[in-house]
Amino acid sequence: MLRYLLPNEHVKSIFDIHPEALKEKRIKGIITDLDNTLVAWDVADATPEVIEWFRWMKEHDIKVTIISNNKWERVKIFSEPLDTPFVFSARKPLRQAFKQAAKEMNLNKDEIVVIGDQVLTDVLGGNFAGFYTILVVPIVQTDGRVTRFNRKIERRILSYMRKKGKITWEE
Repeated sequence: MLRYLLPNEHVKSIFDIHPEALKEKRIKGIITDLDNTLVAWDVADATPEVIEWFRWMKEHDIKVTIISNNKWERVKIFSEPLDTPFVFSARKPLRQAFKQAAKEMNLNKDEIVVIGDQVLTDVLGGNFAGFYTILVVPIVQTDGRVTRFNRKIERRILSYMRKKGKITWEE
């Protein structure tokens, strides 16, 4: 079970994920979380840096789909200006939203990476669904109520995995 909680990679932010490196891994698509992965959970719109990152991926023919457990309006307001497909109320870590995003991108599992800031939703869901996963450091240290609870559990899991030598990064 613990193997499903381990990301394939850990980076500080999405800006450390470069299209050239993805292409070397034969990645053609990204399924990304929204809140605290792309922008702070309480920020409605993409920052200029995020807009540029999406443009950079598009220039390299890497498709991006946003999946979020958040409501339709929140995800739509963020995604539409970026001209990016999205899945809302995804119920991560359940597999269905990940599979839906892959199908809409018309890509195979081995051509897609899942990016997110939470072990219990993004990494677990991406791994359950069979994708390569990248964990990013949350943009801000504040969260909504449900996420705060998840973070407490995640800290214990990550601490345990660190002690067992399964992970080497520090938060």
